[in-house]
Parts: sequence; structure tokens; C-alpha cells
Amino acid sequence: MKDIDKLTGLFEALGADDAAGWADSEAEEGIPQLARFRFLRMAWQDIDAWSSAAPHWVEAYRREGLAGGAVERAVRLGLTPAELGEIAREIARETAFGLLQGIDDPARGDVPPGTEAQLPGWRLAELSPEGEPTGRTLGALHEDLNEAEPQSPTGGGA
Repeated sequence: MKDIDKLTGLFEALGADDAAGWADSEAEEGIPQLARFRFLRMAWQDIDAWSSAAPHWVEAYRREGLAGGAVERAVRLGLTPAELGEIAREIARETAFGLLQGIDDPARGDVPPGTEAQLPGWRLAELSPEGEPTGRTLGALHEDLNEAEPQSPTGGGA
């Protein structure tokens, strides 16, 4: 078991709002919460980029890209890059949520009947700082996606 103060400090360094709660959960329940939180924060960096970088991607999409025509029409209709960024961020959050559910339940996809039992599965597992498997699986990540959302002006938040 990790030193609770050190663990709390690591959660604080990653920006956890309830660092002590996450650390207590890992220490008392043996759940790899630090690895889970780190993974979810990484996902949020990508999700948030859709709003924080909206002026850049909106301009790039207007010039070229599969969605270029739709973005151009939206801008002409009066949507601002910030508004398009809000929409894109929400779509990215929903996509991340679905992917995280799929990590836990590969069978939730669209698979022909009778094929599921023949397919491989997957899991996301924790590694030590040295890169060695710890034997702990990062499960139910979708349940804490919103809990790990950054609470900053550019990072959205509730």
C-alpha cells in the first residue's frame, strides 16, 4: 500500500478536486485510482482541446477537410468558433464515454449473432513507474469520466 500522503500529493499534482478521496479509495479498496485518474485526465486533455483550440481547428476545417463545408456553413449562419468548440467538446466527451464503456464491455458493439464467443477481448491494466505490470485492471473508467473533468475556465467543467 502506498503512503497516503504521497498518494494524495500525486492526485493533487494531477489536479484532482477530491485528492484525499481518490487516495483513500486506492489505499483502502485496492483500486488503481491513480492510474485511472491519470488516464481520465489524459482523455480530458483531448476532449478539452476541441473547445480551447476551436479558433484554430475551425479555421483549418474551413479551408479543407471532410467537415469543411459544414463548418463554413455554420460560421456563415453566425456560429462562433467558441460555440462550435462547445459542440465539438460535447461530442468528444460522448465519444470518450462510449469508448470507455467499450473497454469494460467489448460485447456492447455491433457483432453478428454467434460471433461474440469467438472474438478476443481486451483490458486496460496498470503498470508500475518502472513499466512492470501490477496485476491491477483499470475498470469502469466511464463511471468516473465526469468526476475527473478539469474545473478551469478553458477546461470546461460543471
